[in-house]
Amino acid sequence: MKHRATVTPRQLSLIKRARSFAHAGRGLWLFVKTTPNAWIQLVIFFAAIGLGWYLQLAYIDWILLILAGALVLVAEAFNTAIEIDINLTSPEYHPYARDTKDVAAGAVLISAVAAAVVGILIFTQYLL
Repeated sequence: MKHRATVTPRQLSLIKRARSFAHAGRGLWLFVKTTPNAWIQLVIFFAAIGLGWYLQLAYIDWILLILAGALVLVAEAFNTAIEIDINLTSPEYHPYARDTKDVAAGAVLISAVAAAVVGILIFTQYLL
């Protein structure tokens, strides 16, 4: 028989949960503060939101637009976290460290291209 994990009152502490949110907020701040690409992506995302508001997008188009933009930002955040870790654990040049960073950057590129396609598909139906 498997042992079932139980949640103790200590684990449910509101103070601990609040601290978790504070740590996440600090992470977001570091991400935005230290990642120039995040600024570019945020500007494009907010421009798309502004255009969507102006064009009065349909509900489903809003969902797709927000998910596409969030996907890019999440990929960039993971890429940044990976770069921070690689810089710490492999300060000297190593081909595997380079490969790791390049693959993470490639994931951002995939998400950005996908988001651009979603944006084109959404906005062309309103602009043409």
